[in-house]
Amino acid sequence: MAVTIRDVAALAGVSPSTVSRTCKDHSSISRETKEKVRFAMAQLGYEPNIQTSSQTIPSPQIISIILPPSSREVYENAFYLEAIRGISQFCNGREYISTVVTGQDDEEILRAIQTLGKEERMGGYIVLYSKQEDAIIDYLYNEGLLYVLIGKAKQFVNQTIYIDNDNLLAGKEATEYLYSLGHRQIAYVGSECTMLFSAERKSGYQLALAEHNLPFHPNYCIEVNQFSLDNQLFYKLLQQENRPTAVVASDDILAVALEQICTQCGLSVPKDLSIVSFNNSLFARITSPQLTSIDINSHQLGIEAASQLINHIENPNLLATKIIVPHSLIIRGSCQQI
Repeated sequence: MAVTIRDVAALAGVSPSTVSRTCKDHSSISRETKEKVRFAMAQLGYEPNIQTSSQTIPSPQIISIILPPSSREVYENAFYLEAIRGISQFCNGREYISTVVTGQDDEEILRAIQTLGKEERMGGYIVLYSKQEDAIIDYLYNEGLLYVLIGKAKQFVNQTIYIDNDNLLAGKEATEYLYSLGHRQIAYVGSECTMLFSAERKSGYQLALAEHNLPFHPNYCIEVNQFSLDNQLFYKLLQQENRPTAVVASDDILAVALEQICTQCGLSVPKDLSIVSFNNSLFARITSPQLTSIDINSHQLGIEAASQLINHIENPNLLATKIIVPHSLIIRGSCQQI
């Protein structure tokens, strides 16, 4: 019985469409996966259809931008909007088309990715978030599809192209700034630690406390879903008998919510509570007082992600690269000396 493309796919551990694209030397398939598929073809003695493999494949023109699963709220986060602006700007300059994929859950996103995967002009994917045990990353990697991650890679680290900030250093610097103003009771409010950026910023916060011989109080550290905030956690933090005098918030959205709770508790920012946040978004500039915030250069993260993806599309033999985009502390009125 003749060897089929499905036999090759089963031996290589990929889908038949990945084998087909490897036969066409399509740029959306990673170098490692092409080698694995070609090895399986050699083992089985599979000969691709000469007519199919000699067809001219259109130059890849589509970059798919993958947002985290969310019903609505993710579209309100300025980080994603700025990153998409950077990606689109770079793609436009290189005559690539960018498109956005999202859904209410991983299953909906995966269905959209699988539909896009049938498009011959599909060049690669940019994943705008990084979390632990991500089914989307598992699929992209196992299918041998070319992708770039914005955030620190947790899965397939050596084979992943990723663009990130030094979030541990940024969390440490935010905490040390508050320490330099005389604060010793410093709290941390972050997104859930399944989101790696927040986990890293929390680690930086803890490192700064340790270096200044400040105790870590578990009741000073809360983690929330920024898309469905539990205000009771903020009340509990601020109504402690020995409440914090300063807070590092992992996102401007969390900091704005915290400012509102302060008002409801009769506390004043920065007189009663100093706040340093992250992203330096519009939210940081329209509050009163305006937020001291760490600018992570979201727009530049998007530009670098698009640049790296297109470089790897056009030069398939490049090794996976890791790029760190610098951050900066923007000082405004939400902090004061004590």
